[in-house]
Amino acid sequence: MAYSAPRMHTTRPSSRRHPLVATAMVLPLAALLVVVFGGWDAVVTQASSVGVMLGR
Repeated sequence: MAYSAPRMHTTRPSSRRHPLVATAMVLPLAALLVVVFGGWDAVVTQASSVGVMLGR
């Protein structure tokens, strides 16, 4: 009967990133999406609408 070789268990580093590293990775993509889709105007419009509602 053939026996398989024992598997080597390699330990991988934790897959969690520091929040600042994750933020630094996401910000360039977020900025690109804001520029391409005009998201900044939408955010300003929504914020002013909420401001008007809260001001009543």
